Amino acid sequence: MKVSVNWIRQLVDFELLPVDELVAKIGAQLGELESVEDLGEKYQGIIVAKVAECEKHPNADKLSLCKIDDGGRAQNVERDENGLVQVVCGAPNVRKDLLVAWLPPGSTVPSSLGSDPFVLEARDLRGKTSNGMLASAKELAISDNHEGILEIDKDAKPGDDFAELYKLNDYVIDIENKMFTHRPDCFGALGVAREIAGILGRKFKSPDWYLLDQVDIPPTAEQTLPLEVENEIPKLVPRFMATPMANVEIKPSPVWLQVALAKLGQKPINNVVDLTNFYMLLTSQPTHAYDYDKLRGHKLAARLAKKGEKVKLLNGKTYELTEDDIVITDGEGPVGLAGIMGGSDSEVDENTKNIVVECANFDMYCVRRSSMRHGVFTDALTRFNKGQSPLQNRVVLAKLVEDLGELSGAKVAGHTADEHGELSSPEPITISADFINDRLGLKLNPEEISKLLENVEFDAHPEDGDNICALAPFWRMDIEEPEDIVEEVGRLYGYDKLPLELPTRTIKPASKNKLLENKAKIRSELAKAGANEVLTYSFVHGELLDKVGQDKNNAFQLSNALSPDLQYYRLSLLPSLLEKVHSNIKAGYDEFALFEIGKAHVVDEPDPFESDIPKEVNALSFVYAAKKSGRGAAYYVARKYLANLLHNFQAASLAKLEPLAGTDLYKNPWLEQMTASFEPGRSAVLHDISKGADTSGLIWGVVGEFKTSVRRALKLPESCAGFELDPLLFMRAGRASDYIELPKYPKVEQDMSLKVASDVSYQNLAELLEASLEKIKPEHTLATLEPLSIYQKQQSDKFKQIAFRLNIASYEKTMVASEVNKLLDELALAVNKKFGASRV
Repeated sequence: MKVSVNWIRQLVDFELLPVDELVAKIGAQLGELESVEDLGEKYQGIIVAKVAECEKHPNADKLSLCKIDDGGRAQNVERDENGLVQVVCGAPNVRKDLLVAWLPPGSTVPSSLGSDPFVLEARDLRGKTSNGMLASAKELAISDNHEGILEIDKDAKPGDDFAELYKLNDYVIDIENKMFTHRPDCFGALGVAREIAGILGRKFKSPDWYLLDQVDIPPTAEQTLPLEVENEIPKLVPRFMATPMANVEIKPSPVWLQVALAKLGQKPINNVVDLTNFYMLLTSQPTHAYDYDKLRGHKLAARLAKKGEKVKLLNGKTYELTEDDIVITDGEGPVGLAGIMGGSDSEVDENTKNIVVECANFDMYCVRRSSMRHGVFTDALTRFNKGQSPLQNRVVLAKLVEDLGELSGAKVAGHTADEHGELSSPEPITISADFINDRLGLKLNPEEISKLLENVEFDAHPEDGDNICALAPFWRMDIEEPEDIVEEVGRLYGYDKLPLELPTRTIKPASKNKLLENKAKIRSELAKAGANEVLTYSFVHGELLDKVGQDKNNAFQLSNALSPDLQYYRLSLLPSLLEKVHSNIKAGYDEFALFEIGKAHVVDEPDPFESDIPKEVNALSFVYAAKKSGRGAAYYVARKYLANLLHNFQAASLAKLEPLAGTDLYKNPWLEQMTASFEPGRSAVLHDISKGADTSGLIWGVVGEFKTSVRRALKLPESCAGFELDPLLFMRAGRASDYIELPKYPKVEQDMSLKVASDVSYQNLAELLEASLEKIKPEHTLATLEPLSIYQKQQSDKFKQIAFRLNIASYEKTMVASEVNKLLDELALAVNKKFGASRV
C-alpha cells in the first residue's frame, strides 16, 4: 500500500512530523514499511519554461528550433542576447507561448532512473545546439504518452520549480499490505491519514462530502439514458449502484491527476478511468466505468456465472467461468469479472460518448476464490477481498459523478440505481476502562480513552461509572466486540509505551504431556530401527485419494487451497508416505523405511468436546519399500517394526493381530478409509484385547501389503508394506521397566523346525509356544523365542515348515544341551497335541 506524504498533508489540518520521524512512527504503530522513496530527488532540477520562439529546424523537417524562457534560473547554460536558451525539439505539439517542463544540461531523465540513468548535456542536433530537452510525460515517468511534450496546465511562470508546482517534491511510503488485512479503510489515503492523525494524538476530520448521511445524485442532463440494473445475488453483492451519464468527453487527464496516480504506481489512461482510480486510492472504494452504448440491452446486472460462459477482460485474455464466479452482465452476457477486472467489450475509449458508473461491493471470499482460480490479481481485488463497507458507496459515487462532470463535461442522465440487501451499521459497544486497563497494563481514565477513539472519528463518550460507549464509524466493519476496542486503544496509545512487566507465574514445573512424550519415544524407537521420519502437508490432491482407494467425499475440501495440489484434508497419513516411495526409489534408494506422526480428519466425525469443529485423529503411519525382495514377504518386515514398537512400549498384551479379511470395521469412517489401501488377504488389523470397558471391540490400526491397484497407480515396488495406527494405544500400556538384569552365565541357542498343516496360522502357533515356554521353563531363567523362517514348497502343498530359535540363560548356572533339548521336546509335544505339528 503506497502512500504519498504530500497527499496526507492535504488531508490533515496540522503540521506533520519530519519525514524520518513520521516513518518511524508509522512503522511502530501502523504497519511494517517496505520502502520510502524520495520523489524530489527524481525531479530535481526540472524547470518550468515558456517557449518564447519556435520555428522549423533549418536542417530537419520534423524538428523545431525553440528559444525558451526559464526566468534565468538555470546556471552555466548558453543564452542569447535576450537571455533565452536554445533547445531542439521533435514534438509535434511544441509551439510559441507553451509552458513546458525543461530538463537543462546536467539533469537526469526521470524515466531512466533505476536502470541506466541518462544524463543530459548540450549537444549538436543537425548543426544546431540543443541545451537539454523539453520533456514528454513518458520521459517524466508520469504516463506512457510519448506523442508530444507535456503541456503544463497550471498557472505558473518561467523559472518555477516543476516538482514544487505538481507536488512532486514528495515522499512515497510503501506499507506492507498484510498489516491491513482486517482494515480495508487503510487501503486508501483517507484511511491512512486518519490513522496517522490518531497515532500522533491529533483529531482527524474526514472531508464533508464523505460524512454526508444522505446524498442525492439528481439527473442534470436534458436527455435520459434508460438503464436496467439488477442484483440477483444480494448476499454475495451487498450493494450494487450504477449511474448513467451522457455527453462525456474522453481526453487525457489534467497533469495533477496524472501525477497523483503515477506517484502511487497507477498508469494514467484517460480522464474517466483515471478519476475512478483516483477515488479508489483516496477512499479505498473501487469503482468502474462502462461504455453505455456497448452495454447490450442497456442493462447492467450482478449474478453468478453460468457453466461454460466466457468473458474477455481488459488484460486482453479470455477466461472460461465457473458457476462460483460473480460476474457483471449486460443484456446478453458477462462484461466483467466482479471485483476483479472489467471486460474489454464495454471498455471506455476515445470514442465513448455515454458512460455508466458502477460502485459496488462483493463478498470478499468469493472474489478471492475467483482470483485464485483464474490467476487474475488487481488493485481493485486487493481492496474488495478485505471486506469493504457498503455504507460508503453512495457518498463515493456522488463525489465521483460530480468530479466527472467537471473533468469530462458528463451529465447525470437518469436515476441512480441502488440494489442491495440488508445494510447493517456498526453497533455501539459499552466497555469499562478497567476492562481495557487490565488487558493493556495501563491506568487510563474514561475521558482519555474516549479522546483516543474520537481522534479516529469514533463516537465515544464516558457513561456511568468508568464505562465508555463507543460507536465505530461506518467504514470500520472490523469493530465487533469489546476486545476490538482494547486493540484500538492499545495501538493509538502506542504499544511501545505499555509498561514492561513480566506476568506473575508459578515456579512449579509444568506437567509433562504424556502424548508428546510417547510420540518422541516412537520417533526414537523407529529411528533406531533404521526408519526415516518425514513431514508432509496435511493437505493432499484429490487424485492421490483416488489412487489409494479412499473416498474424497469423506474428506474436507478447502475452499481457499494454497495450490491445486493441496485441495483436501487427508483422511490418513499413508497416502502422503506412499506418494514419496517412487521418487525415493528413482533417486537410487533401493531399500528404506519412512514414517510420519500427524493428524487426520474425516467428515461427519465431530470433535467430542466441540461439536462444531471436526475431530482430529492422531495417527502414526509407516511404509517399508525395497526395490528387490530379499527379506521375505514385505508384510513380515512391516510387522517386525510394529512388533518392536509394541514390545518397547509393553503394549503387546493390549492388542492382537487378526486378518483384515472379514473384519467388522463397525462402519467407522476412519477405519474404512485407513484400511482402504491394504490388500485384505495380506493384511491384519490390530484388535484391542485389553478388555477395558472403553476399548471393547476397538481396532487400533492395520498392518499389511497394498492392493495391486494402489501399487500400480503410485508405481510402488513389489516389496512394499506398511502400517497405520493410533499412537494413543501406547498411552494405555504400562510403564516399561528401567532395567532388566541379564544373566551372568552364557546363553544357549537352539533352533526348532515344526511341520504343520498349511491352514495353521503362524500367529496361533507362536502364541501357543510362547505361553507353553512361560509355563515349563526352569525357574531363574531368561528365555525368548523368535521366528526364523516360514517355508512352503508350493501354494497347493498341504504342509509348511516354521522355524523358531530358542534363547535361554540361567541366573544360577551354565545350562547344558540336554536341558535345552528337553525343553524343546516339551514345546513340540504341546503344539503336536493342539495342531498336530511334528518336529523335523
